[in-house]
Amino acid sequence: MNLKKLLPAGLIAVSLALSFSGCSGSGSSGIAENIEPAVTEDTAAVTLATSTTVVTTTTEPPVPPDISVNLLAVGDNLVQTYVYLAAQAQAGGTGYNFGPLYENVKPVVQAADVAIINQETLICGGDYEISGSGFNFNSPVELGDAMVDLGFDVFTIANNHMLDKGIGGLASSLDYWDGMMQKHPILTIGAYRNAEDQDTLRVQYVRGMRIAYLSYAEQLNGYSLPADTDIKIGMTSDEALMERQIKRAKEVADAVVVAVHWGAEDTHWVRDDVKELARKLVGWGADVILGTHSHTAETMEYIPREDGTQGFVFYSMGNFISAQTDNFNMVGEMNSFNLVKHGDTGKVTVEDVKCKPVITHYDAGFANLRLYPYDLYTPELADAHALPYTHAYPETAKDFGKGVIDAIIENNIPAEFRDLD
Repeated sequence: MNLKKLLPAGLIAVSLALSFSGCSGSGSSGIAENIEPAVTEDTAAVTLATSTTVVTTTTEPPVPPDISVNLLAVGDNLVQTYVYLAAQAQAGGTGYNFGPLYENVKPVVQAADVAIINQETLICGGDYEISGSGFNFNSPVELGDAMVDLGFDVFTIANNHMLDKGIGGLASSLDYWDGMMQKHPILTIGAYRNAEDQDTLRVQYVRGMRIAYLSYAEQLNGYSLPADTDIKIGMTSDEALMERQIKRAKEVADAVVVAVHWGAEDTHWVRDDVKELARKLVGWGADVILGTHSHTAETMEYIPREDGTQGFVFYSMGNFISAQTDNFNMVGEMNSFNLVKHGDTGKVTVEDVKCKPVITHYDAGFANLRLYPYDLYTPELADAHALPYTHAYPETAKDFGKGVIDAIIENNIPAEFRDLD
C-alpha cells in the first residue's frame, strides 16, 4: 500500500499556525452540607442532623495510540543512454516503456505507505533532446509517468545534474513536475521557483502524522544558477539555510526527512565532512537523512542528539537503476523504515530499519536491462550478467557473480539492517 491509497499529500506553508485547546475541571471532593436539628410544636421529637457529601472525580483523557508510518527510500534513478534504449526496445522502438525494467521491484515499492526516490536525471519535455551521458542528462517524460505508476510519492531532484540543460532545462523540468502534481498526490523537493517557494515546506499528512521533506545538493557539476534567475536550489554550502529550514520543519511537523546529494562518487568510503554534516542535520532536527550521489551502497547508522533522542542516516543508497559498468555500481539499497509517533510523548522515533539490496542486471550489449531485489536474484542470473563479458577490462571491478554481490553487501551494509529475504 502506498500513499496514493491513503490521504493525499499536502503542502503546509512555513507560516503554518497550530492551535491547541485543553480542558480543565474543578470539583469539591469531600464537601459536606450540614442541616441544623429541627423541633416541632406537636412533639418533642428531634430530627437528627444529616449530611450530604458531593464527590467530584476527574478522569484523565486516554493516551493516544502510537502512530506508525512505513517509508521506503531508494537511491539514484540514473537513466543513462542504455537505460532509456532498453525502455525504447520494450516499447517496440516507438516511444518508451519503462515498466518492465522495474516490474520486479514494484511489489516492494507499493508495499510502503510512502515511497521516496532520487530522480537523478532531468525530465524536461518539450524540445529538449533526450540524452543520457556525461553532464548531459534528460529523460523521456514516460519515465516520470512510470515512476508514479510504480508507486513513488516523493521525488528528490536536488543533485549535480540539475543544470545539465541550463536554467531553461531546469525550468522546463519544474513545469513537468508541476503538471504531475496537479494530476497525482506526489511531492517534489530540491528545486524551487523562487525564494518564497523554497521557504514553503513540503509536508505530507499520513495516518495522522505530519512528515516534512527537504532536499539539498553538494555541487552542480561546476555549473551555477544565473544571477538573473529567481529559481532556487538548496545547497549544502548554505548551512544557515539548512539549519533554519530544518528547525522550522521540526516546529510544524512530527517528523523531518532530509535528502542530501553529497560525498564522493564510486567509493564506499564516507568522507569525514559528510559524517560531520550528518551530525549537524540530526542535531538541528532531521529524523532521517537520505544520502545519494556515490552510485554505491554505503553504510548507515543512528546518530544521537544531546537530549538523548536520535536520528538515522543512510550515507548513500547507491543506484536504483543505471547502465554503469563496474560491479560496485550494480548493487544499490531499497531502505525501509518506520516513523513511529508515540502517543504518550508525541516524540517520533525511527524503527525497524531494513535494507534490501537491489541489483541492476543486463544481458550482452545492455539488452533487457532490469532490476531485481536481492531475494529474486539467483546465482544463475549473476553468472549470466554481461558486466564481466561485455567489457574486456582486466580490473577486478568488472568481475561479477553472487559472491561479488555478497561481498559488497557484507562490507557495506551492517548486519543488523540487512534484509536478504
